[in-house]
Amino acid sequence: MSAVVGQKVPNFGVSEWVQGAPTNFDQEKDHVVLLEVFQVNCPGCFMHAIPEAIGIYNKYKDEGVRVLGIATAFEDFDKNTLDNLKMLAETGEVIGETKGALSMNGQLQEGKLPYKIPFPLGMDNLTKTTGDISQEKIMEFIYPQIPEFDSQPEDYRNQIIQRVKGYMKSKEYSAETFEKFALQGTPSTILVDRKGILRDVSFGQAGHVDSMIQKLLKED
Repeated sequence: MSAVVGQKVPNFGVSEWVQGAPTNFDQEKDHVVLLEVFQVNCPGCFMHAIPEAIGIYNKYKDEGVRVLGIATAFEDFDKNTLDNLKMLAETGEVIGETKGALSMNGQLQEGKLPYKIPFPLGMDNLTKTTGDISQEKIMEFIYPQIPEFDSQPEDYRNQIIQRVKGYMKSKEYSAETFEKFALQGTPSTILVDRKGILRDVSFGQAGHVDSMIQKLLKED
C-alpha cells in the first residue's frame, strides 16, 4: 500500500531498532509524529535535517509530539548500512561523505558528533532486488511522482518507463519506507497527525515543519 497525503498513513518499514523502544505509526495514536528519514552517508542530513529534528524533539517532547528517525538506503549501499547506523547511535561516529563535510565545517569533535541523537532510531527494511521488474512495480513508482502520467504523449511515457526501469535495475536493494512514501531523496520528513492521517511528505530543507506541528497540535 502506497502512502497518500490526506489518507490513513500505512506503517513505515523497519528491520531493526538500534535505539529506543520499537514503535510504528499505528502505535502512536494521539501523538503528532515526525518521521525523519535520512541516510548515514548524507552530509545534508547531518548538517541540517537531524539538528532540526532534535530541535523539534526538544521543543515539543512534552506536548504530544513524537520524533522518530529511520535510516534508509537508495544508493551507497556499502556505507548506508545497519552496522554504520549502530555505530552512529552508540558512539556518534560518522562515515564517508558525512564525515568529510562535517569535518570541513568544524562540526565534529574527535571525528564524532558533538551531540547525541535523543529520539528512537531504526533501519529501513531493505530487500535484495531480483532481476524481475514488473510493469506494476514501475507504475507504482511513477504515479505518485507524475499523477497525470496517463495523459502524457506516448513517446514521453515510454521514455519515463525506460528510465525508471534502468533506475530500478541499478539498485541493489529496495527500501520499504523510501518506496512506500515515494520519497525523492534524503533528508525527507513525514508528518502524521493525531488521528493517524498522513499530512505532509517533504524532501530537503523542511523549514515549514515547526509551523505545521503547531497547527496540528491545535487540531481536535
